[in-house]
Amino acid sequence: MIMNRRTFSTAMLAGAAASMLSTKGMAASAAGHPEKARNVVFVHGLFADGSCWSEVISRLQPEGLNITSVQNPLTTLSESVAAAERVLARQDGPTVLVGHSFGGMIVTQAGMHPNVSALVYVAARAPDANEDFGALAKTFPTPPASAGIVFDGEEGRLSEKAFLEDFAGDIPTARAKVLYATQYPFQKMLLSGKVTEAAWRHKLSYYAVSSEDRTINPDLQRFLAKRMDAKAIELKASHLSLISHPDEVAELILEAAGQKA
Repeated sequence: MIMNRRTFSTAMLAGAAASMLSTKGMAASAAGHPEKARNVVFVHGLFADGSCWSEVISRLQPEGLNITSVQNPLTTLSESVAAAERVLARQDGPTVLVGHSFGGMIVTQAGMHPNVSALVYVAARAPDANEDFGALAKTFPTPPASAGIVFDGEEGRLSEKAFLEDFAGDIPTARAKVLYATQYPFQKMLLSGKVTEAAWRHKLSYYAVSSEDRTINPDLQRFLAKRMDAKAIELKASHLSLISHPDEVAELILEAAGQKA
């Protein structure tokens, strides 16, 4: 049989697609029994630092998991990804990579690291390769917290009103004010970065949607979870479900780590 150029190209594309689906399929076929991992690496987002995961960490360490929370520099996307990759390189085997909020951008790129066995997104961004996530987000109603971002030159942070009402809306006020006081500023340049690869196309993925989120539109979160074919749960929570619902978030991570029967 003689194959012309068009037929050959079509066959090649089909083969590539089948290969990608096969790789994803092999992981998905084990979705009920994901690869057992003893390491978990956390990545925080904007207006926070690595300690924001403390409530979840305190629930996972008694399970015998080795935990590291990356201190994300929030300077540029490439520098933030590099910080996560350095931590991933230190892990001694299969690792669940977990991201919150903007941390999902970092997880999506750094998740290609060979040590990563599964991804968990917690009310997080989850872009596709080379996608303008800001443009995608604009196809959904703008959440209130966006109006509360203030800049001092190139350095950005969230106003106290927006932090308490729109970012940490279900956190007790006294606790939320402490979190506000310790928020880590980000550089404006960080927001312009795009990922070049989307790890969720290749790794088992999980998503915790925050249904009361006023920082990332809940319908955008649902769209992202569906697009990546993630195992998704929905929490009646603000953007900070990792603090207000740590039990449920920890359970999802344990499932991703193959630690649940």
